Amino acid sequence: MATHAPLPFRLILASGSWGRKWLMEQSGYPFEIKPSNIDEPTEARLGDCRHYVGELAWLKAAAVARQTDDGLVIAADTVGWLQGKVVGKPEDEADARRIIRSLSGTVHELWTGVCLWLRPGDWQLCWQELSRVRMKALSDAEIDSYLKTRKWEGCSGAYAIELPHDPYLTIEEGSVSNVIGLPMESLENALGWMKAVRGGS
Repeated sequence: MATHAPLPFRLILASGSWGRKWLMEQSGYPFEIKPSNIDEPTEARLGDCRHYVGELAWLKAAAVARQTDDGLVIAADTVGWLQGKVVGKPEDEADARRIIRSLSGTVHELWTGVCLWLRPGDWQLCWQELSRVRMKALSDAEIDSYLKTRKWEGCSGAYAIELPHDPYLTIEEGSVSNVIGLPMESLENALGWMKAVRGGS
């Protein structure tokens, strides 16, 4: 686990995602969890995935910032993007099967939007990151076997990448942490910027 110099603000993760929680823990950041619990649209309003995840991350951060007097809210949203359509979280096993079949044998985009919101003062820093993920062509038997693991539950794209080596997924561009749901490399840089805003050394 990494260790970091103390930050001049407490961190609030606006997410109930086990993947984001795991990434923050592995990076050694002390943090609290306060899920935003906002409704997430299933379509990109402007037909653009970068805008979609950016807007959702901001809305999540805003929801938690309203409940926070002092601290830095970290909010993120991650979705798949294939042929101009959002690939979100499956509603049930049948939907997960549909999603996996659509991604099987393709290279799809995986976008994460991140928004940091510093209270008080309401400084905000938002960005979006792209990864490209290849899913091997899966047989019906392989899909059946995967669905039985239930690892698709609550996951955009109906999958959670396995570390250190996933049998079905290959990241062709971008970071592993972005695919999990929070790009930790750029987050570290952003926390440094926010520390400077607060006046930390």
